[in-house]
Amino acid sequence: MGWDLDAFADSAASVSRNTAAMYCREVAALAEWLGQSSSGASPDSVHHAGPGEVDLRAIRRYLAHLSTQGYARKTVARKASSLRRYFRWAERTGRVAADPTVGATVPIRERRLPRVLRSEELDTLLEQPRAAVVDDSRARCQRDIAVLELLYGSGLRVGEVCAIRAGDIDWERRRLTVKGKGSKQRIVPLSEPAAAALLEWMADGREEMADPSVAGDAVFVNLRGRPMNTQAVRRLVDRRASVKTNPHALRHTFATHLLDGGADLRQVQELLGHTDLGSTQIYTHVSRERLRSVVEDSHPRA
Repeated sequence: MGWDLDAFADSAASVSRNTAAMYCREVAALAEWLGQSSSGASPDSVHHAGPGEVDLRAIRRYLAHLSTQGYARKTVARKASSLRRYFRWAERTGRVAADPTVGATVPIRERRLPRVLRSEELDTLLEQPRAAVVDDSRARCQRDIAVLELLYGSGLRVGEVCAIRAGDIDWERRRLTVKGKGSKQRIVPLSEPAAAALLEWMADGREEMADPSVAGDAVFVNLRGRPMNTQAVRRLVDRRASVKTNPHALRHTFATHLLDGGADLRQVQELLGHTDLGSTQIYTHVSRERLRSVVEDSHPRA
């Protein structure tokens, strides 16, 4: 039986088209490697080895091969994750008798400390825009500030900002219903600056920018009046930032500043929408590093 990558891609309805395509590329790379390593020939023999011939030993050899080719541990882990997803699907649909990735050792991902924006970087984003954006229209400025205030003031993910609909805003209680990963919902408070910026955008700028025929009830729209997507948010941050950064750095900064201010770790976990407390604990390391830097920079005997 063949690899059936088209059927596998069609089954991945819960992920984006680009992600499904990436899964298929990772599986195709394994198939090509199997064909070459089993025959010693060129890529013409790629499809001679089917998924049913793959065992745990082959998976381990392939992951080891990737490591020897200089791939970073994070990249090898991502490729292994794609293979696990494929073979779970293949086993579930009867294409293989057993999942050969079970028991395969996956390299531990390197976990870097999240980058926290400095106060002057935040000022550039929120208060003192770069010369490149000072001539933006009033509506565009209102939109951009509202987006940035939500990323930093409420710690939202980029996709969560794009998914906000008018009915998600509770103006009276100054809070927001957020649709997070896995369609999980949570309620987050709106900071005063975020609420003010959002109100100004909704009452003024959005009416000017939105195309009623395509915008629907999406809160944020792009320059063509359509619902804003994640790429547009990233471009927004790129335009306004004084240094190379990304929207997620604002979320990191939100969490770190909360912990610096004495917030409880469980509360921060709830605000961020983390299922696993371990995902939140990394910010405690960031806070400790920040405190260490303060001591080293400020104490005369450091």
